[in-house]
Amino acid sequence: MDREPHVLVIPFPAQGHAGPLMKLSTKIAEHGIKVTFVSTEHMHAKITASMPQKAEQSSLITMVSIPDGLESHEADRRDLHKVRQSMLTVMPGCLRNLIEKVNKSNDCEKISCVIADLTVGWALEVAEQMGIARAAVIPYAPASLALVLHAPKLVEAGLLDSNGNAMTDEPILLSEGTLPWKKKEYGWCFPSQPHMQKLFFGACSAVAQNLKISNWILCNSFYELDPPACDLIPNILTIGPLLGRDHLEHSAVNFWPEDSTCLGWLDKQAVGSVIYVAFGSVAVLSQEQLEELALGLESLQQPFLWVVRPDFMNKSHAKLPDGFVERVSDRGKLVEWAPQEKVLGHPSVACFLSHCGWNSTLEGLSMGVPFLCWPYFADQYQNRNYIFDAWKIGLRFFPDENGIITRQEIQRQVKALLNDGGIKANALKMKQMARKSLVEGGSSFRNFESFVSQLKAIGC
Repeated sequence: MDREPHVLVIPFPAQGHAGPLMKLSTKIAEHGIKVTFVSTEHMHAKITASMPQKAEQSSLITMVSIPDGLESHEADRRDLHKVRQSMLTVMPGCLRNLIEKVNKSNDCEKISCVIADLTVGWALEVAEQMGIARAAVIPYAPASLALVLHAPKLVEAGLLDSNGNAMTDEPILLSEGTLPWKKKEYGWCFPSQPHMQKLFFGACSAVAQNLKISNWILCNSFYELDPPACDLIPNILTIGPLLGRDHLEHSAVNFWPEDSTCLGWLDKQAVGSVIYVAFGSVAVLSQEQLEELALGLESLQQPFLWVVRPDFMNKSHAKLPDGFVERVSDRGKLVEWAPQEKVLGHPSVACFLSHCGWNSTLEGLSMGVPFLCWPYFADQYQNRNYIFDAWKIGLRFFPDENGIITRQEIQRQVKALLNDGGIKANALKMKQMARKSLVEGGSSFRNFESFVSQLKAIGC
């Protein structure tokens, strides 16, 4: 009897990493390929708790979990160093055991390919040791990967020190046509947390090695978005933007329940009037900065939808200014988590005040929504530079001398964006470009179809 293709998908246990891989899993399953989606036990519990009771999911996707070696305390998972070390110690053996168990249970459905987030490269190593095909998924922009791959040469050339710090004030240009990388805006930069920077920069060499052992390099982007950066990465397959599937409520994963009441609220707002504010799943603000943002939104006298996560402030719930919620009740809607793609695709939304994480960047540009850029860390600064300098589909905020984005600055930039027809026109062109890549004949469509054909071939 012929073997059926069966892929095992494993993300890094964070919302921004798991979401795109579930969307990829859904697309693969729609081509008739069985998928086993592996979460940590902690992540699996959060996803399950946030799922709608009647969420429809492909019968070809099986969700399983393995331990990450950490105690159940949420605080442990805020320490990326601790998470990484525990995963490296515990999870490779657990993954190997899981694959062996699956393979023994049904000879016709043995794991034929492991698809892993590049940040869990140990999963690719396990697959290589077991003689299983491997696909690495890049969780950030091609430009960010290109910089990581060039890091050893930049150290050799004296442009970076051994911890990834710039040795010159001059921006780094990887090739003609790419956007320069400014000092302190490299993807591994954590100016206030040198131990984190050392950890991230130290992982650069592992990234290159993990790509070498991968049969495919998949990227959630589309070639036309940044051809010069894509051309710096041999064998890259751009298959994005990876968007949710309208007919499957749970084609993405969430760590918090979505508050869909915001969609009904949006229905009541004027077309192109709402400021959508969301900082992703990780960014946190200080109390002072939170208050400035709240008062800035209030001063605009404009409808806004604001996602305020339960952990939006370091180690505590967000404390909004006294009386704020009551004062903005006629024009403001606050939720803990939102169905972001549906929100961005709603005609009432005028702009997206965003942390510029790669997923949010792709979702916003795929919906033709202009950006107000408020990056928090890592690759988000360069994503902002692309939005503002290269693609010209948004504006940026400028902090004051204390690093605070003031209410006056928020008011100034929002008004400037809403009065800039050129930025809106550019955003709509970007939407068309993104959508064109996904339809038959488009670059991402062709790359994904080729990948699926090869998956089916190795399953035989």
